[in-house]
Amino acid sequence: MSIRNRTSRRLIRHWSVAALLAACWASPAAAHEVRPAYLRLDAQPGALEPEERYAVVWKTPLTGGRRLPLLPVFPRSCSQAATAVDTVTGDALVQHSELVCPDGLRSGEVAVEGLATTITDAVLHIAFADGTRTATVLTPEHPSLTLGARDGGAAAGYLRLGVAHLLFGIDHILFVLALLFFLHRLVPLAKAVTAFTAAHSVTLGLSALDAVRLPQAPVEAVIALSIVFLAVERLRGRPDTITARHTWVVAFAFGLLHGFGFAGALADIGLPKENLLLALLLFNLGVEVGQLAVVFAGLAVAWTVGRLGLRPPRWLVLAPLWASGSVAAYWFVSRTATMVG
Repeated sequence: MSIRNRTSRRLIRHWSVAALLAACWASPAAAHEVRPAYLRLDAQPGALEPEERYAVVWKTPLTGGRRLPLLPVFPRSCSQAATAVDTVTGDALVQHSELVCPDGLRSGEVAVEGLATTITDAVLHIAFADGTRTATVLTPEHPSLTLGARDGGAAAGYLRLGVAHLLFGIDHILFVLALLFFLHRLVPLAKAVTAFTAAHSVTLGLSALDAVRLPQAPVEAVIALSIVFLAVERLRGRPDTITARHTWVVAFAFGLLHGFGFAGALADIGLPKENLLLALLLFNLGVEVGQLAVVFAGLAVAWTVGRLGLRPPRWLVLAPLWASGSVAAYWFVSRTATMVG
């Protein structure tokens, strides 16, 4: 194969990955509805037996400045106190209230009304008064959770939570896709993906088990910086950069950092004490499923574009790297400013 043909194939691969990256980039603006809603119930101490009180946090995605028509529904035996002042955080409306259950939260259903008519999911987390937890993802096909048999399904929901966190985490997706710009053969790709997986699995586990813990704000800032680093390394176009020569080492190093980012999301959700290790394993497995979905989607687009015989110009190949690097730089500056401000 001639040097020209090899170069053309590399450009095709990069352009096809760039096309997928650009699609992912556009998705937050064009498809806000796929972002999940979030419902959390935390048992509050001090209630008289058998009454139970729960602090309720309900986060609804906003699209076009308007919230999705979703409402949480609780068992009929429980009553919801007046909702506190609503606050807007990013692209979501957050509502705080209190749920009073005179006979405890032992039976009935917790559901999200209106979910069946959308294309979004709702993450549900409940910390019960007896210290047990359950976490799952409500979907348009299954918009409710039946209480009373929570032990059997408490850990299983973490698999879907892991997938959802990776696929809804645009910074993690951009990092994985940026890595593909450095890889032209299957073996180096497998090494880099394996290194990234092993690294973030280690830090996710250590952090989730409270063996190591880092503040989430600086972790998120440096995750944004990792995307800038990869973009700059690739845009330099030199074969002797650190990432070009040792892609798997860079993937492993930044994977350790991204693991703390995954752990931060898991800390917000919480782990069930009775199935802690299983839930942790399933969450991490879910992250891997989401990660492999991104990689395989990139390879599928690469194969399709290669079959079409397209020869895009170099500026078009590199344009998504400029875009992702620039926005990641903005994330880094804004997240840093939030910490010091």
